[in-house]
Amino acid sequence: MEPTMRHLLFAVPMLLLPLSYSQAHEDDHHHEHEGATSLGAHEHGAARLNVALDGNQLELELISPAMNLLGFEHAAASAADEAKIASVRSQLEQPLALFGLPAAAGCSVSEQQFAGELLGSAHAGYQRGDDHEHKQEDKHDHDDHEAGGHSDIEAHYQLDCSNPEALRALDLTRLFESFPGTEKIQVQLIGPSGQQGTELTPARAQLPF
Repeated sequence: MEPTMRHLLFAVPMLLLPLSYSQAHEDDHHHEHEGATSLGAHEHGAARLNVALDGNQLELELISPAMNLLGFEHAAASAADEAKIASVRSQLEQPLALFGLPAAAGCSVSEQQFAGELLGSAHAGYQRGDDHEHKQEDKHDHDDHEAGGHSDIEAHYQLDCSNPEALRALDLTRLFESFPGTEKIQVQLIGPSGQQGTELTPARAQLPF
């Protein structure tokens, strides 16, 4: 089922931003694309979220400057920095709460991956062998980009939902509350209603599926 989801995410390449886990090995092309669109810029306060719902499978990818989530972009320099990083990791590891997914949808995480030098690890949990190897390769390319002075954090989730009909809307209220440095999120969504692209803010934090 996983290839179906990834094909769905790439069904409209002009609408969706390139997903890092498949594009990192084409680093130069990726950065050229980013330079051509304002959505690809490293802008503090702004983040991107790609979402696809296909049958019982839900995939989400959040890409955000570390500043939005951590409040800093330097390597941990104190116990307080370390504690903040641990707190952010803990929040990112709870996508059901972070993305406002209702319990009635019966969603469970089948895979989640994180990338970002400041998180201290390129991966976390539920990974299959091939994905683990590929993600480690992505990490090297991603770190080269971060060496340029900007640090991004990326979180990729795949979930299985036993009752996807209960997924009425994406609700990012908790995400905005958890990370007040995030002022706007460019959302690209593929769901039962088709393809959508919009900007969500704390004042408008929901997008119907």
